[in-house]
Amino acid sequence: MQLKNLELTGGGTLTVYLRVSDSRMPNAMERPLVLVVPGGGYNHVSPREGDPVALQFAAAGYHTAVLDYAVGEKAQNWLPMRQLAEAIGLVRAHAAAWHVLPGKIAVCGFSAGGHLALSGAVLDIPGESAQPRPDAVILGYPVITAGEHAHRGSFERLAGSADLAVQQQFTLEDKITPRTPPVFVWHTMEDGTVPVENTLMLLQALHKAGVPCEAHLFEKGVHGTSISTAESTAITRNCTQDRATPSTFRVKWSISRMCPAKQKEHSSTYQSPSVMEKDSCTHSRYNPTTASATLSQIARGAFCRRKIPAMGTMTI
Repeated sequence: MQLKNLELTGGGTLTVYLRVSDSRMPNAMERPLVLVVPGGGYNHVSPREGDPVALQFAAAGYHTAVLDYAVGEKAQNWLPMRQLAEAIGLVRAHAAAWHVLPGKIAVCGFSAGGHLALSGAVLDIPGESAQPRPDAVILGYPVITAGEHAHRGSFERLAGSADLAVQQQFTLEDKITPRTPPVFVWHTMEDGTVPVENTLMLLQALHKAGVPCEAHLFEKGVHGTSISTAESTAITRNCTQDRATPSTFRVKWSISRMCPAKQKEHSSTYQSPSVMEKDSCTHSRYNPTTASATLSQIARGAFCRRKIPAMGTMTI
């Protein structure tokens, strides 16, 4: 694997993890890329939602990248959005040299990073005439609305103001159009930091616009679980309770929602989260995204509209 660090305008960085391209692996000469956008309320960039997530995708055969973007007072004037657009543009500009499929670039964002990831798909940056866009969007417990159910701190930092009218330009549920790329999103019902209504409002807008999408809503789970591994969790207290993990989901979003021709062939392979595993948590809860299998299938689903060929040759 090759590691590249690129400087972005305004002090951001893009860390790129490139899998090896070798003629002895002809089916993987070119690969999709998943650009991971960590959360942090536009106050900081969470390391738990960056490198651990990227490595899961890399292990599943994808090129990956992690965006470190402007936060705090620097988050004003659309700078995080400009940095994400710049990052997508850089990946596409280097697609041939890096063996990236330029039409298979997904963004994967968590919490406020989910807001930034979706913003890259639906918000128009002032003064940008040719804004690079992602081809698919993967969201975990995303910040969406600047309205009643807002994570208010995120919008205050973006807008640089407590004025709700000023913050409204960054709300996303009213920016969805039929041109929005496919979206996969998950959330927990008991999220006390970013209410699940954010995802519900997004789903309503996506459905109304006819955008391919799928959502997984879990009864239990605190905010910020990342991929719920021992490395990425913020919970340090030990317990002996079990939890159900959708690592057995074998997410067939790409087949059942995006690939009608394959729906019947694979409909019987869908599995519910029945595997129980130990976790250092405070109660029994669903683990929304454990295991690289789930992540990789979500990414495949985000790209695929008709079929899933071999890795690196997927076509929309």
